[in-house]
Amino acid sequence: MKFTLSWLKDHLDTDASLDDILYALTDLGLEVEGVENRAAKLADFTIGYVESAEKHPDADRLRVCQVNTDEGMKQIICGAPNARAGITVVVAKPGVYVPGIDTTIGVGKIRGIESFGMMASEREMELSDEHDGIIELPSGDVGQRFVDWLAEHDPAKVDPAIEIAITPNRPDALGVEGIARDLAARGLGTLKSRDVEYVPASFASDIQVSIDEDTRDGCPVFYGRLIKGVKNGPSPAWLQDILRAIGLRPISFLVDVTNFFTYDRNRPLHVFDADKVAGNLRVHRATGNETLVALDEKSYALQAGQMVISDDTGPESIAGIMGGLDTGCTEDTVNVFVESAYWDPVQIAYTGRALKINSDARYRFERGIDPAFTYEGLERAVRMIVDHAGGEASEVVVAGNDLNTARAYKLDAARVQSLVGMVIPESTQRQTLTALGFRLEGDMAHVPSWRPDVQGEADLVEEVARIASLTKLKGVPLPRLTDGVSKPVMTPMQRREQMARRTAAALGYNECVTYTFIDQASAALFGGGDDATMLENPISSDMSHMRPALLPGLLQAAARNQARGFQDVALFEVGPAFHGGEPGEQHNLVTGLLVGRTSPKDLHGASRDVDVFDIKADAEAVLAAMGAPAKVQIMRGAPDCWHPGRHGKICLGPKKVLGIFGEIHPKVLAAMDIKGPAMGFTLWPSEIPLPRKAGANKGALTISDLQAVERDFAFVVDADVEALTLVNAAAGADKALIDDVRVFDEFIGDSLGEGKKSLAITVRLQPKDATLKDADIEAVGAKVIEKVTKATGGVLRG
Repeated sequence: MKFTLSWLKDHLDTDASLDDILYALTDLGLEVEGVENRAAKLADFTIGYVESAEKHPDADRLRVCQVNTDEGMKQIICGAPNARAGITVVVAKPGVYVPGIDTTIGVGKIRGIESFGMMASEREMELSDEHDGIIELPSGDVGQRFVDWLAEHDPAKVDPAIEIAITPNRPDALGVEGIARDLAARGLGTLKSRDVEYVPASFASDIQVSIDEDTRDGCPVFYGRLIKGVKNGPSPAWLQDILRAIGLRPISFLVDVTNFFTYDRNRPLHVFDADKVAGNLRVHRATGNETLVALDEKSYALQAGQMVISDDTGPESIAGIMGGLDTGCTEDTVNVFVESAYWDPVQIAYTGRALKINSDARYRFERGIDPAFTYEGLERAVRMIVDHAGGEASEVVVAGNDLNTARAYKLDAARVQSLVGMVIPESTQRQTLTALGFRLEGDMAHVPSWRPDVQGEADLVEEVARIASLTKLKGVPLPRLTDGVSKPVMTPMQRREQMARRTAAALGYNECVTYTFIDQASAALFGGGDDATMLENPISSDMSHMRPALLPGLLQAAARNQARGFQDVALFEVGPAFHGGEPGEQHNLVTGLLVGRTSPKDLHGASRDVDVFDIKADAEAVLAAMGAPAKVQIMRGAPDCWHPGRHGKICLGPKKVLGIFGEIHPKVLAAMDIKGPAMGFTLWPSEIPLPRKAGANKGALTISDLQAVERDFAFVVDADVEALTLVNAAAGADKALIDDVRVFDEFIGDSLGEGKKSLAITVRLQPKDATLKDADIEAVGAKVIEKVTKATGGVLRG
């Protein structure tokens, strides 16, 4: 938002300095982004007087002028048609930079005669587009700085231009009046009140307006007036000056009026050339096959559902965004129809983005303009047009009904201190809200129509604190609310994840934090990549889907490290993975990855490739730190991203999976450009059973002082029988006595027969009540043989 200081003072009666205003704006939340000192570029121009002007001997259109300046008489050659003796001019001496032609003046020869400067036009000084002749001043002292003369006679031309940043929640500050209101509430002046003098109606309008029933949610109300007999042309100088100051090019008076109210009151308007409108105007939704050439001379294909304004021949305006070229005003325009309507912000935003149109009207409508100013904005524009361009106005044409924005919230003076920490008297709070336009009735504050951002009691507190200045906040230490040790604030899952992080780091892993978005190909390798987890508007093609696991991100990180020469990595991550696109279809995982070798190469040959047992040990250590039971089952059946023969599921039963460990499938490593071997684990902290008793103390350590007994068994089984099946069967023979079962030998040979192998296991028996006798040991051994035989079909090896 850009405006000039004099424009601001049209709405604010103030004696505050520019620096005070700039500081207050930023402190109020309207951050100043820049101030353009337009006087600085004109500081070196001075006033001179033309004593004589003779025709150039070798050029009919050139005059050799003798100009009286602050440095005495200067000879200046000039080709302007109004260059003559006896006029007061603006002089640029040698060494002065002229912004309009981007040139520094020097001493030169023109047709053999020297010239010591130039006499400037308004366009050369970027004061206007006028360049038919040099500036003729009605008065002025020779040698006086031109900027000083302007400050006295035409200050608008050298007024500072202020640019502020507007947050999306403050559309009222997109008008100069709204900015002035904030400054007045701060105490930097008084807001000027300007009543509008309505133009009396002289006739009934030839153009009527209707709004389709299915469009009333997007355009609840539409006002318009027909003005006949206007004379379009250049705008008054004051209007051209303020538009140029904010970077807008004056076009014609009728167009400039709409631009003026867009910035002055945040009230975008549109003016149709009434003679080019066929029949009546209709506000409706496009069917999807219309096209319109807009005022920017570009053709737009309208999409179904977008709001347009049409006459009997078709669309003439993209509602709330940009008018059509066919009904736009020109120098020949005589009769105009002025539009002032309210457009729904969300629908305007959708249309503007779809058509890729950026206009001042769209920028304001999609943030929210004052609905209650719709009619008054029309009347103010009609009054300005009639006063400066003549003509007679019709009766007001209205379609729809005004939007009801009435709402009120309770003003609790004590909440300012509880929410913000500032002590502000209630009388000051009420005075502040009144100055901002709120209407107070008892303890209820009625919100003005131009403040759509105020939606609750807390917003009232924010307004009071903002005007009072948050810089007045002082740090105050909080009192102790409780004695002793406070209750823990972390949930069981958070504590488990914390322990997982600490344990993995202690094991030598480096923590990674990767994006939750990955590409479709990587997601598909790990069971994801479907439409349910696809992003509707991804920030890049490599981040199109929600990740189904953490391993893709870790593998990509490992690949980047290997590409930079770091072949051996140990990484882990704790975070969410997604198995659907709905709320709740996600779970937090703990995942680790080992790639390469266990340690650097050395002359003793201690380095080796990481294997499945390395990752198994780490997975079990992390699980133990999170509180998982010591006795678990190792089973098969992991997803396809794991090596089919070198993985294991850590389970508390067939359906209770705590985690998976093993080697990453070679096809996955090839797809992700990983030089193996690569081992990983994925753990589900939420699957670990919670302790039956909540408390900070761990249970008592139970150990036995009785001697453990180990017995070895060798079974001949089919070659395709997994050792895990045999181990689980043996462990289930007597859960009270059997403490551990492990495989210590595998033999495959001709003596066993084709398709057979021998698996030898050690069964550890740990008595708890009494020393085991031979009969007890033999009984358990018989159960082991029975269970293994039944589960595997094998026989005890003789």
